[in-house]
Amino acid sequence: MEPTWSRVLPHPGARSDLSRSGSAGPRGANEEHTPKENPSMNYGSEKAERRAVFRKQVKVLLTPLSMEEEKRNKRLPQKRLLEKFSSNEGPSEREPKVKKSRGDPTSQQIRDVSYKASSSPRGVIPNMSSLHNTTSMVSPTNTSVTVDHDSENNWDTDSEGSNSDVSYLDGSSQLSAYERKRLKNITENANFFASLKLLESAARLRKMATKGQSHGIKRVKPKKTEAETVRRRSMRLQRVDPSGVPLPEIPAQPEPVIDEYPQLPPGPLPMVPANPSKSTESTDAFLETWTKISQINPNDTEKYMCNLERYKASLSHMILSEDAVTKVVKNRIYSVAIHPSESRTLVAAGDKSGQIGLWDLNSKSEDGVYVFIPHSQPVSCMYFSPFNPVHLLSLSHDGTVRCGDVTRAVFEEVYRSEENSFSSFDFLADNASTLVVGQWDGDVAIVDRRTPGTSSELTANINSKTTRTVHVHPVNRQYFIAAGAVNVCIFDARYLKPNGNKPISFLSGHTQSVASAYFSPITGNRVVTTCADDTLRVYDTSSLSSMIPVLTAVRHNNNTGRWLTRFRAIWDPKQEDCFVVGSMARPRQIEIFQDTGEQLHSFYNVDYLGSVCSINAVHPTKNILVGGNSSGRLHVFKD
Repeated sequence: MEPTWSRVLPHPGARSDLSRSGSAGPRGANEEHTPKENPSMNYGSEKAERRAVFRKQVKVLLTPLSMEEEKRNKRLPQKRLLEKFSSNEGPSEREPKVKKSRGDPTSQQIRDVSYKASSSPRGVIPNMSSLHNTTSMVSPTNTSVTVDHDSENNWDTDSEGSNSDVSYLDGSSQLSAYERKRLKNITENANFFASLKLLESAARLRKMATKGQSHGIKRVKPKKTEAETVRRRSMRLQRVDPSGVPLPEIPAQPEPVIDEYPQLPPGPLPMVPANPSKSTESTDAFLETWTKISQINPNDTEKYMCNLERYKASLSHMILSEDAVTKVVKNRIYSVAIHPSESRTLVAAGDKSGQIGLWDLNSKSEDGVYVFIPHSQPVSCMYFSPFNPVHLLSLSHDGTVRCGDVTRAVFEEVYRSEENSFSSFDFLADNASTLVVGQWDGDVAIVDRRTPGTSSELTANINSKTTRTVHVHPVNRQYFIAAGAVNVCIFDARYLKPNGNKPISFLSGHTQSVASAYFSPITGNRVVTTCADDTLRVYDTSSLSSMIPVLTAVRHNNNTGRWLTRFRAIWDPKQEDCFVVGSMARPRQIEIFQDTGEQLHSFYNVDYLGSVCSINAVHPTKNILVGGNSSGRLHVFKD
């Protein structure tokens, strides 16, 4: 057996000795010895040895290490350490032995390292890299201690733990009760984890995962242990006669198709309110009031234009109060009209479902709203007759134009088409007897109310994909302007024919669809258009040339989206050069611009106006502005 060499490091005030740990004594007695392999080593004089008798001994054990074991485990765990030194737990057990092999280079390296350790002036362990690079194999069962780079580097820093470990590995019995109990606990824990067979389970799972990846995972259906219980069904559910004869199958009933816009019958409709709370007496009183306020002279509503400064001052006096906001119709508002009376304020609104709601703001009753249903689809255009305000004319997408006559309490049918859908209309004559009607397919129709029947006098193709709005010149009433998909043109109604119509003027500059185009109210020398390219354009139409360029372009957000009615800029009837339009800005407001592009005023109220008013109307003589939103609510600004 080859001995394990130890180096006794001198320590101030401690005993110094050189010993060799062998297998003769039960606890490995220390004897003074000089290795033969290093005959040139000088250990000092005998006088120095006598002075070092009482110094504390510090031992360094250098043991050969198998390179195969070192490659597998860079640092031995506690379990492996306990297995290797389990025989050293008792005080009388011997130190592990290392077999001596002749010509073993590892042993020679151990002796060289032991010599270097003994000759170190400070007792520092030399680098053990030479041991790591060796090719000799030593059985791990015969290895008494493993020295790695971590232990080498931590020799000086962890002196207390190092002393105890060295003493234990040397076979000494100088272990405290705490250390013996700690080693016992480590051994028990290691045995417990070994009994769990975690390594075997991990290897088995790893093998299964590798096999599953190579051949694919096959899921096995669990076998049904018991047959499912058959639910009992009655003969009625099985459609079997009590005698056992199957019953004939009942044919599936088709689901009823609910028309979103049910077509109303042709002909006049009674003017009966749809409000369930309105009695006959209150309805008659309302219609009588409407008749009284309509007894006005058309010349009394003659339009005039005031000074711009006075006009701006009057706008600032118009406010919105709580009692001037109410829900008039059920759905989104498509059109708004104001009765021209100066003694009473009566407004009307048409919604998406074909309802027309009239609201008397001066009514003494709590609810002055009366709702009628003369149409089945959106009411996109509506006017009180300027010649006889007892008539309320309305146009709908359902292909009808009706006139609500208060004197007879009926909605007469003026014009009807089963094939086409209507978009807008205007009065060609001063007495409101002749109409020009725009259709969604691009054509326009001339309708004479004095002619019996509900057909048109002429339907003309104006070479447009669609016609959204039509408007008549206020002075030269033979001219009307039609706004279509992209083109805006002025036509002469006197020269219309079924096909081959050419405009007398073309308003250029639009890049997307045009929602509306209207002449200025007094002279007709201006036209304002609302385009989907977020621009409001003003044109000079004082002279109708073939091509009319843009006079003013105002950047304005017209992107209302799907759920809001499109903006339509309209002129103030009292002011030739000012127009009104809805706004997407916050706080919600209604804006007034001059034809130069300057914004004159904004109507807003954070308390009572919280939505977008897409459709607006202005009273012809009074300072009254009405805005309708997409929930059927009207907002009335007045002074």
